[in-house]
Amino acid sequence: MIVAEPYSADVWDERELWSRDRIEAHQLSALKTQLARVARDSAHYAQVFKDAGFEAGDLTSFDDLRALPLTRKSDYLKSVEAAPPFGSMLAVAPEDVIRVHFSSGTTSKPSPDCWTGADIERWADLYARLAYSHGVRKGDVYQCLFNFSWFVGGLGAFMAYQRIGAICIPGGSGDSERQIDTMFEYGTTCTTSTPSFMAHLAEVARKMGRDPRQTKVSKIMLGGEPGANIPATRQMIEELWDARCYDGYGSLEFQPIAWDCAAQNGPHLVEDFAFAEVLDPDTHEPVADGTPGVLVLTHLDKQATPLVRWWTGDMVVRDRAPCSCGRTHARLVGGVQGRADDMMVIRGVNVFPSAVEEVVRSTPGTTGEYLIVLDKDTRDAKTGFLTGFKLRIEAAKGAPADLKERMAAAVRTRLQVRAIVEVMAEGELPRSTHKAKRILREE
Repeated sequence: MIVAEPYSADVWDERELWSRDRIEAHQLSALKTQLARVARDSAHYAQVFKDAGFEAGDLTSFDDLRALPLTRKSDYLKSVEAAPPFGSMLAVAPEDVIRVHFSSGTTSKPSPDCWTGADIERWADLYARLAYSHGVRKGDVYQCLFNFSWFVGGLGAFMAYQRIGAICIPGGSGDSERQIDTMFEYGTTCTTSTPSFMAHLAEVARKMGRDPRQTKVSKIMLGGEPGANIPATRQMIEELWDARCYDGYGSLEFQPIAWDCAAQNGPHLVEDFAFAEVLDPDTHEPVADGTPGVLVLTHLDKQATPLVRWWTGDMVVRDRAPCSCGRTHARLVGGVQGRADDMMVIRGVNVFPSAVEEVVRSTPGTTGEYLIVLDKDTRDAKTGFLTGFKLRIEAAKGAPADLKERMAAAVRTRLQVRAIVEVMAEGELPRSTHKAKRILREE
């Protein structure tokens, strides 16, 4: 086990404090080196560069990168089909791969992503940087509540907390009652989890006659789904556990992407690991800081499966102003706003599930659980365009009799759209121990 030392008492790595000029100089230099290697060693990108008439040595500015096409999930899947099992994007010899994780496979066959030894070390150290910024230190008791089977987040987090020197317990995302007992018996001080599982565990603890606020948990890193940067959800979980919640944002292809610091001003991008663009979802042109757009990422030093201009599909708002914590890497204000393909356009208004969640969890009388349903009742019969959405919520004990009307009015007032609200009894909506599904399409 590697136990590493921080750069200073405040930050894990000196790169967190680099000036903007130094960050951008590093990115441009690293891009030149990485693109040259990708063109040489990745069969997929060698063809992409050739088709685009792009020479890596010609890169003189970040704008030059836009001569290359975006890389999407469909491109990745095609590369795997063309050269199974790891795909033609692989940029190292197969024998140099020491770790493979897979996508969830909810919309297609699970796809692999590979790591070399150097990739694993980089990943663990970046994740340690994340945890350290939350206040995790040697001697903390860490209980990992991410799934370990197939899912990429569990092992990444576990490597990081070990690196800091915390006492690590591989709990996983099952055995809810045992998780609660373990927290009390071993004095767990920090966890990583999806927001939905953390809320579920609080429910389970209370059914067991135990108060989750009486554990020693003080630091919770939430990932896998939106939550820690949705104010009402963050407040709900912080109150349930009497702990501070931090957002950790990553994906199978990029581990990690961004994380909250103790200031909770929005997740800091890892700008020495990935070059970020924020593009208009329709025109694919860059948008100004402060304007919502899709996050597009390019690896700066990933070895096994480097990606160039990867379309994450995640809507974000970037802010490159320095953070009050002293870190200089750009932040994603409000975290991930939602998936570009999950965005609902209702009579000209853009609505994300995260915005609906904020309304539900800040309206008294609900359990906080909800489900958005899109069906024929929510579409114009002639055009097929959305005219609203159905919103299923649960009434908590003591909920007002007019909860349905109050919720519909709250949605109308805050989101400027129509919601057909259906009130259900507590416990009727499905719970999730992994990633909660918030939109049901019955079309």
